[in-house]
Parts: sequence; structure tokens; C-alpha cells
Amino acid sequence: MARLQLDFPDDQYYYTTLLTVRVTDINGANHLGNDSMISMISEARARFLFEVGVPETERDGSGIIVTDLATTYRAEAHARDQLQFDVGVMDFNKYGGDITFRITRPRDGALVAMAKSGFVFFDYQRGRVVAMPAAFRAKFPRANWLD
Repeated sequence: MARLQLDFPDDQYYYTTLLTVRVTDINGANHLGNDSMISMISEARARFLFEVGVPETERDGSGIIVTDLATTYRAEAHARDQLQFDVGVMDFNKYGGDITFRITRPRDGALVAMAKSGFVFFDYQRGRVVAMPAAFRAKFPRANWLD
């Protein structure tokens, strides 16, 4: 099976946040566990959306739903490591796109992981995918579009 490779253009990142690896994030191999990395990616996504003024769920019941997540690991992280999450968007289509993450350790510049989280806009009351709102699209003029 071919290995997954994630590489994103530097100009598509819109937001940066720092998160610290907690002792409870460490697995039996004494490094940051996969489940905790997924939680940190979710936190970085929530902070990014909040910062750009996009609620994950609107009052009318519409919102964003994650469709997939891919992560590649490049270096271990340990308890109390501070990690920098650079967050971007790309590959927009009519219904959603990808939120991308470059995760580094500022202390030594190590690339810890790369990740991509697919998303679509979803009407939770009707249980169906809906078109991406124009206001969301307008916030990200550098995001590329897929046909």
C-alpha cells in the first residue's frame, strides 16, 4: 500500500495557534498519542473557525461537519512540548473543502505532523449537505478551487 503524503503550499495558511502537550496526552510509548493529536487538531480547527468568525453550528441548525481526517507523523512530541498549529484552507468545492494543518515544535523547528480535515456544510435539521455560504468563501480569497 502506498504511504500517504501530505504537503501544502505555504501561502494557504491563515491562522496560527499554540497548544501544549499534556501529560495525559502521552501514550504507552512515551510520546504524544494519535488520539490526543486528533483532539489537538480539532481544538486548532475550532480556534481557527472562531478567529475568522465562522460558527461551527448556526442558530438555524446548519454548520460544518468533518468528512475525513488524514495525518502524517514526522517527529515525536513529548509532555510539555509546545506545538504550533498553522491552519489553512484549500481545495474548495461547492459544498466544502479541506482545512489543513502544519504542526511544528517551535523550540527546535521540528516538523511534528501534517494533517488535512475534509469538511462540508451540513443542514443538521434536514440531515443533508448544503452549498458553502458565499460569506465563508469570501473570507479566503487565496483558497484554490477544485472543479
